[in-house]
Amino acid sequence: MTARVLVVDDLEPNVKLLEARLRAEYFEVLTALSGQEAIDIAVEQQPDIILLDVMMPGLDGFQTCEMLKAHDDTWHIPVVMVTALDQQADRVAGLQAGADDFLTKPVQDIALFARVKSLTRFKQMTDELRHRHAAGAAMGVLSKADLAGGDEEQATILAVTDRGRVAALDQGSEHLPKHMNVVYEEDARMALEAIRRGEPDLVFIDLGMESYDPLRLCSAIRAFDNSRLAPLLAIAEQEQTRQLIRALDLGVSDYIMAPVDAQELAARVRTQVRRMRSIEKLRASFDQTMELAIIDQLTGLYNRRFLANQGSRLIEEAKASGDDLHCLMIDIDHFKLVNDTYGHEAGDDVLKEVSSRLTHSVRGSDLACRTGGEEFAVLMPRTPRASAKEIADRVLSAVSAEGVHLADGQRLDVTVSIGMASLSEGDSLASILKKADEALYRSKENGRNQITEVAA
Repeated sequence: MTARVLVVDDLEPNVKLLEARLRAEYFEVLTALSGQEAIDIAVEQQPDIILLDVMMPGLDGFQTCEMLKAHDDTWHIPVVMVTALDQQADRVAGLQAGADDFLTKPVQDIALFARVKSLTRFKQMTDELRHRHAAGAAMGVLSKADLAGGDEEQATILAVTDRGRVAALDQGSEHLPKHMNVVYEEDARMALEAIRRGEPDLVFIDLGMESYDPLRLCSAIRAFDNSRLAPLLAIAEQEQTRQLIRALDLGVSDYIMAPVDAQELAARVRTQVRRMRSIEKLRASFDQTMELAIIDQLTGLYNRRFLANQGSRLIEEAKASGDDLHCLMIDIDHFKLVNDTYGHEAGDDVLKEVSSRLTHSVRGSDLACRTGGEEFAVLMPRTPRASAKEIADRVLSAVSAEGVHLADGQRLDVTVSIGMASLSEGDSLASILKKADEALYRSKENGRNQITEVAA
């Protein structure tokens, strides 16, 4: 895995040394000699990871990290502080400033490269979501979201460890914020099921557990889409360095060495939960983008764009399998009169109520869409003629059986006209919709509130 790494140190020899080590591993390297220069380069060049010295004149590493994490364009870039400071308080200060890790000089190559690869992998996994959100905002379907923050004080944490090793985790976890709840699980299979269901916000994996291979558990978690981004925090003994490096290769998000320091544990947990909250916001914004792209916002039905894409697929599948497929075109009778007499708000009430009755009348396998105005289309795959006619009758009756109650309390009698067509060998989506539409107009001409069928 390659990456663009920004190396920041006020001493040029330190920069050159670290740059040479990274280039030898085929990383692309950017360099900066001050905190402000690092911020400027990060905003413009968008590196995959930043290796940041702490002791610098002007903006020190802690201040630079805080500014990077507060900036809209750089908050998502992982920051690893690389420094000669080796006190626990310094590590905690770095993590509280927003750093993703804290490496002490002289840094071993194996540890450095493992952290760079691990954090780069995470950034690449989240960049796609960020780009999708940006695309949605550019199209005007999303407003700019606050993606950098989140409530990291409340979380459910699952600790996977042997029963005899619970005390080693308890000494640190008891100092977590009071709204963070730690649940212990010694059965790795049960833990994996809980993780797949998305129940914990973060997972502790004890690399010293003997009842199950912890590395196999890490691999299993990362093998499934719904747990691929789950925050994993490994807890390792000092002699487990190589196992820890392997865990990072397998996708562990972060680690802490035993004996566990309470403040460091709390800082690392907050970092991981905050990162997870940001990912959840990105995912939610993407879901919103998708919904806005394919859902008619007034009625909740699929829109014409979705019909064009999915309808063509259903047509091709029906042709390939030889199954019957039928189409309904539905139009609300005298809808213009409703708008002209009672106003567009009343018209919206009618559209929403008719759409609701349509949704409850068709099956889950049917594709119901609002194609525009007061007109709707329904595609019914794997549906013989008799069943299609029954569904059409059900829609007709559901709409006309009871009046629509407007917001001001008035009640309107509403009916629909329906045209039905079956798929023939040479049909495309456009042609079957046209046939059903022609049948619909005959229903209108013959008195409305009825179904007209066109045979294949």
